[in-house]
Amino acid sequence: MGSLIRHTGRFTLDDRIAAPWHYLPVEVPAGTAALRVTLSYPAESGAVLDLGCFDPAGFRGWSGGARESFVVSEAGATPGYLPGPVPAGVWQVIIGVHLLPADGVPYALTAEALSAAALPAGVSGGFGGAAPPVPADRPARRALPSPAGMTWLAGDLHAHTEHSDGVLSVAELASFAVTQGLDFAAVTDHNTVSHHASLGPAASRYGVTLLPGQEVTTVSGHAGVIGDAGWIDFREPAASWLTAAEAAGALMSVNHPFAGPVSWLHPMPRRPPLLEVWHWSWLDPLWTLPLSWWQAWDPAAIPVGGSDWHRPGSDAPLGTPTTWVLCADPAVAGVLDGLRAGRVAISASRDGPLLLRQEDDLLAVAADGLVLTGPSGPYRRISGDLVRLPGAVGYQRLLTPAGVTLALTP
Repeated sequence: MGSLIRHTGRFTLDDRIAAPWHYLPVEVPAGTAALRVTLSYPAESGAVLDLGCFDPAGFRGWSGGARESFVVSEAGATPGYLPGPVPAGVWQVIIGVHLLPADGVPYALTAEALSAAALPAGVSGGFGGAAPPVPADRPARRALPSPAGMTWLAGDLHAHTEHSDGVLSVAELASFAVTQGLDFAAVTDHNTVSHHASLGPAASRYGVTLLPGQEVTTVSGHAGVIGDAGWIDFREPAASWLTAAEAAGALMSVNHPFAGPVSWLHPMPRRPPLLEVWHWSWLDPLWTLPLSWWQAWDPAAIPVGGSDWHRPGSDAPLGTPTTWVLCADPAVAGVLDGLRAGRVAISASRDGPLLLRQEDDLLAVAADGLVLTGPSGPYRRISGDLVRLPGAVGYQRLLTPAGVTLALTP
């Protein structure tokens, strides 16, 4: 077996106006052990073309603009793509026309059907290298006041791996989460669920809860689906994402709702239960824009935070900010239950000041010298490292005297 088909052409602004995604058919013959697809276009053009694939039965993977080639086989697949049998029939390579120069961009796509003898190195044994060792030292869990039978767990609800545009394997991300002192992390790769199969083994090996997730990613906004909802079709209206998440017992959040050209623009008759009000990309630590967006969008939405971690040096460290969830069970179901119930708090860092609700009171932890602030403004200076305060209506924050938000509780 050799080259199956070659598509060449030019994507123009008219193509982008006609549809955000275009499909190139590939006829796969019976007996194919692996399909290899390569997309090429001039890097200097400034264009960004997204890449994905559907077999005759449905979704087989997505890598967006992070890759220009992939392999799918029963033994393994490029991260972002699902391993499994390679059925005969018409496959569709999907090209997302994400960004184009004014005069468009030429492209060439080559698809090859490979026999078992011609499989490239790495496919027969699966992709990915050896898992890193379990960290010898992990930070101790913070001893936070909590009701009997429950524990405040520290985590991050927004992180990426090599299964989309991150750089770490799932195992490497799990190890990193442990070194950051996190109890859980949601792995939310863009428009794919290929990472889900690796979550359980990595969670067991490293002793950290890994929540299955997907960041449903479009030019009109990104949404996090947290929980095992299967693959969410990013081509469908955003309202259908919420319906699919609810049907599977998962939770949906609007992620970084103000984010330059990918700010949230999708209409939604019903609001998702979660909202990412604290994201690493807050451009100014004095901002109240995230809070005003939250209150205008849906004051009843449960606020969460996310680092949106991809790689060292490009984003905030994993767990910055940290989302705290009060849980009866540290497993995936327990974290989802805590999120669903709104038992959350957010802090700028895992070890920094924290504001918790406990029954009818507020607890300010490691907050000496900070200012307690409600929707109407600042009203109390904190004195002491663990201070119990009367409960207050509405979201509450801990600020530095200069007005920088360090902790938030709904």
